[in-house]
Amino acid sequence: MSDITLLDGSIGQELVKRSGDRATPLWSTRVMIDRPDLVAKVHLDYFNAGATVATTNTYAVHRSRLVRVGLEDEVLSLLAVAVDQAKQARDAHGRGRIAGALGPLLATYRPDLKPDPDEAEQKFGELVAAMAPHVDLFLIETVSSILEAEGVLRATLHGGKPVWLALTVNDYDGTHLRSGEPLSDIVPLLDRFDPEAVLLNCSRPEAITQGMDILAGFGRMCGGYANGFTRISDGFLKDAPTVDALEQRVDLGPSVYADHAMRWVEHGATIVGGCCEVGPEHIAELARRLRAAGHRIV
Repeated sequence: MSDITLLDGSIGQELVKRSGDRATPLWSTRVMIDRPDLVAKVHLDYFNAGATVATTNTYAVHRSRLVRVGLEDEVLSLLAVAVDQAKQARDAHGRGRIAGALGPLLATYRPDLKPDPDEAEQKFGELVAAMAPHVDLFLIETVSSILEAEGVLRATLHGGKPVWLALTVNDYDGTHLRSGEPLSDIVPLLDRFDPEAVLLNCSRPEAITQGMDILAGFGRMCGGYANGFTRISDGFLKDAPTVDALEQRVDLGPSVYADHAMRWVEHGATIVGGCCEVGPEHIAELARRLRAAGHRIV
């Protein structure tokens, strides 16, 4: 059977839940400022559940987000904390890779904001340079449009590490990005920047299943990691939203989620895991199912 890379699950959302604090526009960055030790605990729980990759809690560490609360000059120190917490968990577990997360520059699920690729390359470049000596790969997450992909892919060219590009698709038509562009429109950028893998993330698992055959036809490693939201609400698409504007599904327990992920593997995925609302219990069940099917988790 196949070798499968098992990603972790939700990092930011899991931190917010475990902190018990009120949600803020800084999301899990606020939790990391107040309780950095909690970050390593979350990473270690995923490693112990069977994950082989720790995704750094850097998704929302951007000057454009930190400036709202006067912390824009703390971006490098926050990156260092996030990477250090992932390293601590990896060292405690004894093995695993660290993926440097690069989240959307302006806002999640907002292709309408149209980030300028030149500006994005410069801003992401700072993050890439800071994390590159300490991570095994870069994971570009929740890309909503072709334009959004271009700027961050430019920045990662200078990082000297493998790059995995994760796209977010329409929740009810997984063959299209949230911008409305067909998934196949990403091919020229894949040819130009040559990321090692292309994935679908932070979308309903049903939508990821719809898009997986298209990804498998791109001729490189592919995979997916879904969220557990009922839908992306209008409230979350406003400026400076908080995660309490999103509702968790009640029909996506570990066994059901693993059913979806195993379908992705059947369609060619070799990298699977979870996104928002997918926790260590989901990853543990997915690890069990992969092993039972004869796959080797790497």
